[in-house]
Amino acid sequence: MNQDSLSAGRFIIATNVIESNQLGNSAIIYHYKAQQSCERGFAFLKDPSFFANSVYLKRLERIEALAMIMGLCLLVYKLAQRQIRLALYESQLTVKNQLGKSIDNPTLKWIFQCFQSIHLVTFHEEKQISNWNQERNFILNLLPEEWSALLSSSNIIIF
Repeated sequence: MNQDSLSAGRFIIATNVIESNQLGNSAIIYHYKAQQSCERGFAFLKDPSFFANSVYLKRLERIEALAMIMGLCLLVYKLAQRQIRLALYESQLTVKNQLGKSIDNPTLKWIFQCFQSIHLVTFHEEKQISNWNQERNFILNLLPEEWSALLSSSNIIIF
């Protein structure tokens, strides 16, 4: 065996697919590794910022309803993150991460943190957004046109 084969990792994966021609070894490993994205999503639900640990529910119907809402939140979160990453990939552009390094795969949590210092100010019945900058505008433009149309139709002046 060559050196690359000896240093490669080993996987022991069980499957219920009996016929080896239905699913090859590389396909099994690919599907196994793809689960990591889903598992990371459930870690999002366990995050203390989601406040799920501070909710006490006694009735089964309410627990089921909360689980459904949390699942929908995760779906929206993942779809928005996917949209931003896809737009960055297609445009061959990047955003800065927490360390100032250019990346093309930001988490939506980081994107939300970029927008934390934004404030909506109403003065004499005129709405304005404070702390807006070019980077935030760039990130906002990564979203689909329909989303931008919703934001621009709110008659808010950005400064």
